[in-house]
Amino acid sequence: MSRPLLIIFLTIFVNLVGFGIIIPLLPFYAQEFGASPLVIGMLFGTFSLCQLIASPALGDLSDRYGRRPILVFSLVGTAVSFVMMALAHSVTMLFLSRIVDGLSGGNISTARAYVADITEPKDRAHAYGWIGAAFGLGFILGPAIAGVLARISYTAPIWAAAAITLVATAMALVWLPETVHRTQAGTGNPLRYLPELLRRALVRRVLIIDFAYWMAFAVFQATFALFVADRFGLDAAETGYLFAAFGLLGVIVQVAFVRPIVRRLGDKSTFIAGLVLSAVGLLAAAWTQSVVMFLLALVPLSLGMGFGTPAVTSLVSHAAGKNEQGRMQGAAGAVESLGRTVGPVWGTASLQHIGSSTPYVSAAALLVVTLLLSVGYTEAGDGSGTAASGR
Repeated sequence: MSRPLLIIFLTIFVNLVGFGIIIPLLPFYAQEFGASPLVIGMLFGTFSLCQLIASPALGDLSDRYGRRPILVFSLVGTAVSFVMMALAHSVTMLFLSRIVDGLSGGNISTARAYVADITEPKDRAHAYGWIGAAFGLGFILGPAIAGVLARISYTAPIWAAAAITLVATAMALVWLPETVHRTQAGTGNPLRYLPELLRRALVRRVLIIDFAYWMAFAVFQATFALFVADRFGLDAAETGYLFAAFGLLGVIVQVAFVRPIVRRLGDKSTFIAGLVLSAVGLLAAAWTQSVVMFLLALVPLSLGMGFGTPAVTSLVSHAAGKNEQGRMQGAAGAVESLGRTVGPVWGTASLQHIGSSTPYVSAAALLVVTLLLSVGYTEAGDGSGTAASGR
């Protein structure tokens, strides 16, 4: 691993530890203020809706002024939002904290563009595998910290998340080298470049795939704590430990298996394999009635996410030229945010009004739709974004 890749890996890892603390905790914390499952879904969705607004602009700004200042800005916004959440005394304050985090939340799309800057196309899926591993490690340590500190209070893990995010900010500020020069900056405001990107058949196809993929997993993520509480009676601490176990398997997959499988199968076939495994895992999880069987169902789901996430990110990066990576990742961040806006609202509403199995069954169905779209997708070989979108 090169030094810049190592530093971006460590920065994202530390940031994701803070994020991983919040994910399993937020539903239980919000319920302390009387929030219903649907309101909890809206809390998740509000964050993503604000990212939808902000990500394309932040991606363009990172092309113009550099990745590092945008990444630092995003991390500072996240830290501020955690402080607001810890001090909240109402659902309204929770929503305000999620709005602040979402509007400043360009850290992941900026990190992806950074990786595209420092890697060759043939090595990109492997590099994104390391970023995926940072996600996985964050979702091991973060939920585990949440599980331990939730025994003290619900705010103790949130304060820990704020402190950890400030550490990530300092790392990015001090150690992360810049990769973009202003003389090579892109042009345009998002309202101009997004329609232009979507006019390209390949880009349009891959962004639809990206949207559907992340919407499905937003359903899973937003309803995870509510599902295990309803089905198995687990509390915040136990949910944190369960989420940590899920993240552990994902790390093993992304570090040990993604590179050889992508080299053998290619990004597209690896992604399709991930979709199949994920759909099987979601359907199995939907109908299980014991914690042990639920854990077994998480195995193919974790394998699928481990294969699918870096592969779809690599497909997105190949659909645009080298000098457009900030814009392309900003556009991808926008459609992913749209998926993560709709997914939690649908997932929590269907869990509350239809049944606890419905979110996972519907997420699996969405992955099948994604699979059908992906089968006809033709990868671009040169990163130009001009290849045909189907056979």
